[in-house]
Amino acid sequence: MTTVYTIGYEGTDIKRFVATLVAAKIEVLADVRAVPISRKKGFSKNALREALQKAGISYLHFVQLGDPKPGRVAAHAGKYDVFRKIYTKHLNTAAAQTALTELNAAVRRSNTCLMCFERDPKGCHRNIISEQLAEDGILTFHLYGDSPTRYVRNRELLPSNNSHQSRPTA
Repeated sequence: MTTVYTIGYEGTDIKRFVATLVAAKIEVLADVRAVPISRKKGFSKNALREALQKAGISYLHFVQLGDPKPGRVAAHAGKYDVFRKIYTKHLNTAAAQTALTELNAAVRRSNTCLMCFERDPKGCHRNIISEQLAEDGILTFHLYGDSPTRYVRNRELLPSNNSHQSRPTA
């Protein structure tokens, strides 16, 4: 069975964040932020891509899957019903659907993790994206970047995407 991972960088630093991805054997980080910049050191697009590259992880940015500003404002205000309505409407646009199809293909090719800011996936649009992927039979596993050793100690609890390892190479 194919699994998509998700992670937020709230409450962590770039070193622990990347170590978590490595511990979970992530091959591709799919950045689903509308605006891939951060005041948090190491999490703006270019710095993040460089840190990931050093760890052997590819970086993809799906700007079309980013949460539009009104959705971000609603989520920050704790208006999750409004946020979900705004983001779901956005996700139904042609550009977002094309990006979702591309993301689906990436998830099926490699161990892929969706990334945004929020630590708790319940208040983040990456959870809505993973719900959409679930409609195509893709499972979701949420990672937390503040303690990478938990995934080292409990490696047997991580999903196994054996389908990625057994595919013939081109």
